[in-house]
Amino acid sequence: MHTVALLALDRVIPFDLSTPIEVFSRTRLPDGRPGYQVRVCAERPEIDAGLFTVRVPWGLEALKTADTIIVPGTADPGAPLPPAVRDALRAAAANGTRIASICSGTFPLAATGLLDGLRATTHWSAADLLASGHPDIEVDPDVLYVDNGQILTSAGAAAGLDLCLHMIRRDYGSAVAADAARLSVMPLEREGGQAQFIVHPHAPAPQGSVLAPLLAWLQDNLGSDLTLAAIAAHAGMSTRTLIRRFREQTGTTPLQWLHRARIRQAQHLLETTPHSVERIGAQVGFGSPTAFRDRFKRTTGVSPHTYRRSFS
Repeated sequence: MHTVALLALDRVIPFDLSTPIEVFSRTRLPDGRPGYQVRVCAERPEIDAGLFTVRVPWGLEALKTADTIIVPGTADPGAPLPPAVRDALRAAAANGTRIASICSGTFPLAATGLLDGLRATTHWSAADLLASGHPDIEVDPDVLYVDNGQILTSAGAAAGLDLCLHMIRRDYGSAVAADAARLSVMPLEREGGQAQFIVHPHAPAPQGSVLAPLLAWLQDNLGSDLTLAAIAAHAGMSTRTLIRRFREQTGTTPLQWLHRARIRQAQHLLETTPHSVERIGAQVGFGSPTAFRDRFKRTTGVSPHTYRRSFS
């Protein structure tokens, strides 16, 4: 039987704490035996969970005997990590213990230094904060979870459930994981590389920028065949000047901005209209249905049909 220790920190997110408790405690092996023993531990006997207080049965010593340690999300990702918690996590990692984080739990895990040099993820809305605070981590905001072997991280709370099922599959195989997924009413087949379903916002131009009218024109003409030369001509700039100003003011290139705008508009149409995928692809400016499907899947991680089933 595997032992899973949930490390609760102050301002722990209740859902991120309860999800692994439910998933692992309900996992059963083919002969009916439980697959996991779950322990909730913390530095202190009581932990602030926002609307209520959590009484914790085990202290940090429980981390020493755990096969897996999970760090749930915290509502205060910028809070300093207590030295005792930091040292306990580092000692567990040195002993080969598997350590995973859910959502903003990536932040306290990052504070230990255990993610330095590794790829990691967190909730997409906090990805920039993680990247700026920990430049040695390769932050990927577009996946559900990242498995580095011993160290794993997941995106939002729902992705934490995906990560738990992934670890069960690693430990006991697909049949046991599939049974755990059915009990959780979750599909087992969502993979870590599937992009988080994010409607990426456009990088805004600064107030008064000369690009503001151009961005509005681009948005109004997504369905047109817009080349870099055509965009530069409309802006009254050389292509070199256009690219330079775009990078300075939006952080991206004109064509990258255009592709993102087209995918965002396609997401909106898939959610709100019954139009065919082919028609939507043409509406937002893709030359062929194949090109649209390929770009959409590379951007969101799923096909237009799958996206529509999830959000329409």
